[in-house]
Amino acid sequence: MSILIGILKEIWTLLGEMAPYLLFGFLIAGVLNTVIPKNKIYKHFSGRSFWSNVKASLFGVPLPLCSCGVIPVAAYLRKEGAGKGATISFLSSTPTTGVDSIFATYSLLGPIYAIIRPVAAFFAGILGGTMTNIFDKTQDDTTFLQNGFLCNLCSETEPHSHKFHEKVKAVLRYGFFDLIEDVAKWILLGIVIGAIISFLVPDTFVVRYLGNPLFAYPIMLLISIPMYVCATGSIPIAASLILKGMTPGAGLIFLIAGPATNAATISFVGGKLGKKSLFA
Repeated sequence: MSILIGILKEIWTLLGEMAPYLLFGFLIAGVLNTVIPKNKIYKHFSGRSFWSNVKASLFGVPLPLCSCGVIPVAAYLRKEGAGKGATISFLSSTPTTGVDSIFATYSLLGPIYAIIRPVAAFFAGILGGTMTNIFDKTQDDTTFLQNGFLCNLCSETEPHSHKFHEKVKAVLRYGFFDLIEDVAKWILLGIVIGAIISFLVPDTFVVRYLGNPLFAYPIMLLISIPMYVCATGSIPIAASLILKGMTPGAGLIFLIAGPATNAATISFVGGKLGKKSLFA
């Protein structure tokens, strides 16, 4: 009973620290989803140029999509003519961070992590897309429809407008219903795991095995790459391990590699983009 009470206290503490930032992040995510025209984003992803990778990574950083939720979006981009490099850039940068996880990162890990994490996600996306363009020459891009229209609110393809109250409703529906439905269970799972680590894992264990970068970095990579964890759900886990003595660099590796890819993403890239893109 004492163990259960201790874990519940840790859960309550983590949840209390993250809640205000999560709520604000969900609101901003709803605004972004409503006001950024989808067709204006899609048209910049075609081709094999370096700048298409930069733009795909830049657009992906603030979007609140998890590493599984990003798959259908990436599949759509690819189908409509996005290059393989830009698709990989988008797949790498988008799930690694988002406007909601940036605020949540600040709540538990402070401003340095909150700044470094999206910057690292941005450059990781560019690197992944560039490597794909270098290693995979079998591009089969189609002509991209740059002048199409796709409404963010109702997905209609004919140009039209919506009233202000409809836009507000769409912001709240996406930010506090659709997005929460998509990521809530993974955030709660991350908080529970973080609480268990904080309460049960001895400090000496973490310091011994994860306090040395020579061991901690490859260990965290091996754990993170196939693992499914969302950008926000990874934060309490990393915070708990860092507080126990894990090197901060290993924490950043987990925050980047954990959400960036998992078994489902690996399968998607291998099947839709080919083995060379998967390797890159």
